[in-house]
Amino acid sequence: MRLVLKDEKYAFTVTRAAEPRTEFGSGGKQKMNRASKLPEWVVEVLAMDSERGEVIRVTVTGDQPRVSQGQVVRFEELEAIPWANEGRNGVAYRATAIHPTAQNRAA
Repeated sequence: MRLVLKDEKYAFTVTRAAEPRTEFGSGGKQKMNRASKLPEWVVEVLAMDSERGEVIRVTVTGDQPRVSQGQVVRFEELEAIPWANEGRNGVAYRATAIHPTAQNRAA
């Protein structure tokens, strides 16, 4: 089951620009998406709702996202992916695209 988030309830601000997502134990080799064979990138954002904020890392596949620290952005099909591995667990985030919002262009 896909858990696609309704991201209009959140404001996302970039805290760290896109960096290559690397394969574990590869010495820094960029990870490629298995299905599309395109490179994967990680963007760190502050996700804020009306009560609090949390820093999350979102993986985006394709061309390097052109976003920078401090920009307000929106995601297409932001998905939460729960995981568990050897007693550890968490949530990974993935989106099909990331875009600066109109708020950035007006400033």
